[in-house]
Amino acid sequence: MAQTSVCALLRARLLKLNVKPYQILRTALICSILLLSGCHVYRDPPPPPPQPMWTLAWSDEFSGPDGSSPDSEKWTYDVGGNSWGNKELEYYTNRRENARIEKGNLVITAQKESFTSPDDVTRDYTSARLKTLNHFTQTYGRFEARIKIPEGQGMWPAFWMIGQDIRAVGWPKCGEIDIMENIGKEPGTIHGSLHGPSTVARTSDLTSIFTLPPGQSFASDFHLYAVEWEPETVRFYVDSHLYATFRSSDWPAGGKWVFDHPFFIILNVAVGGGWPGSPDASTKFPQTMLVDYVRVYTKR
Repeated sequence: MAQTSVCALLRARLLKLNVKPYQILRTALICSILLLSGCHVYRDPPPPPPQPMWTLAWSDEFSGPDGSSPDSEKWTYDVGGNSWGNKELEYYTNRRENARIEKGNLVITAQKESFTSPDDVTRDYTSARLKTLNHFTQTYGRFEARIKIPEGQGMWPAFWMIGQDIRAVGWPKCGEIDIMENIGKEPGTIHGSLHGPSTVARTSDLTSIFTLPPGQSFASDFHLYAVEWEPETVRFYVDSHLYATFRSSDWPAGGKWVFDHPFFIILNVAVGGGWPGSPDASTKFPQTMLVDYVRVYTKR
């Protein structure tokens, strides 16, 4: 009840009871004090703040010594130069020249160099591809990484996941969740996708893009890339922007929704390939992808 209403009601009742003038004056004085000091009115206590939706389950903050290799208890490497099914031009190594810790970041460096591997494969570029297979997998949750991507024609950085059963069933039956992909010729565009098997095509897919305003580039700063993966639904985010929601009910005819089992994480920088095309004279090397952290949550 408002303070003025309380005082007016009290004064009316006193007049009705034929209270003496000095008593009314005293009442008015009390009401004035109430108006100046504030009249306490009981209200239900506010509800407690909501509990966070997500609980941290796994992370890497890349806080090792400068120049050290990524944590071998969390990451392993894909090594090789077999084009990885995409006509890529790099040889992925496990050298510190291509993946190391610097100033609290994981630094994946794509180099232009003639490199001959122990198995006599020679490539003109090297890079690194790290994965959590055999160290960490999870079904459902929020998967996020704060990343500053490289730039330039022919560069193809990615933060993605593959089903842990890939060795048993192969790709695409294992499923693939591309949290972030960028190709250098599209500096202001990020792609988020799901890939799975199909009985009528090579793959079944859902994909979407997030685009910065004209003239802006994702390579100019760090951005947070994330998915929130729940049964029958995967949501894609850039920073705080939800830009795509894929549901099993949206899955293409002839395809199978396979996003219901553990996946592992991959971070890599590819060079060249059928999608981005090859580097050209405008592409500067070395190119680096900086990863501030990777965090994985489970839902409360």
